[in-house]
Amino acid sequence: MSKLNNAVIVVTGVSTGLGRAFAEAALAEGHQVIGTVRSEEARAAFEALLPGRAHGRILEMTDIDAIAPFASGVQRDFERIDVLVNNAGYGHEGAVEESPLSELRHQMEVNFFGTVALTQAVLPLMRARRKGHILTVTSMGGIVTLPGIAFYHASKFALEGLFESLGKEVRDFGIKVTSIEPGGFRTDWAGRSMVRSERHIEAYDAVMAPIRATRRARHGNQIGDPAKAGQAMLSILGEENPPAHLVLGTDALALVREKLTSLEKELKTWEALSASTDVDRKGP
Repeated sequence: MSKLNNAVIVVTGVSTGLGRAFAEAALAEGHQVIGTVRSEEARAAFEALLPGRAHGRILEMTDIDAIAPFASGVQRDFERIDVLVNNAGYGHEGAVEESPLSELRHQMEVNFFGTVALTQAVLPLMRARRKGHILTVTSMGGIVTLPGIAFYHASKFALEGLFESLGKEVRDFGIKVTSIEPGGFRTDWAGRSMVRSERHIEAYDAVMAPIRATRRARHGNQIGDPAKAGQAMLSILGEENPPAHLVLGTDALALVREKLTSLEKELKTWEALSASTDVDRKGP
């Protein structure tokens, strides 16, 4: 349960997955939720969850020109935005050498540039009130990497860097910023929401074939429960000092800790070389 009462919450991508789970948790707690979808059918289905408090809005995250008017419309209709949850996005699978740059550009347009544009549109509204909370669903894939999803990692690492920096820029305005880093959850991420580049370089068979087979086999059997993730995200709203990073799932915790241990080991191994590049000191 959050410490906010009757908040106005904008959530991108509420048709399925973590966005839908968070929206349902927020609605159950009495908040107003404005959720973005991509079709009239999805809008009607979302509003049917709780008429009067579930408000669907059609928005394509690649339509940058539509994002500022969307934020202004929410401000006009609801007079404020207390929380922004940047959730919309999708996964891309493919070896770097096999994946066309057009797919990277689209991955970045949806996962990164659309998210940043919406955040820029909401920030003046929160800054004027000197309060607000921005949650951005990045992924454990914004901290750790796996072979075969490099384009996805690129978009999520970009979000991690931008929002960590943003949090330091706006904290004196009363605006909180949290990156949400889920592990594997039972959503459509590895199913219909994932784009897969066509395989055509035989040399990558040994790497990519097991990856694709394993990901398909695990789809629907991941350890993470989306409803519990929604509750966890909701619980940090209204906290005086919410986390800058919230890792979700025991699989994500294990992989992030493994990454930190590996990085520390590498730093120690190469510490002398790293330190050797400073300007020579002259005298005491």
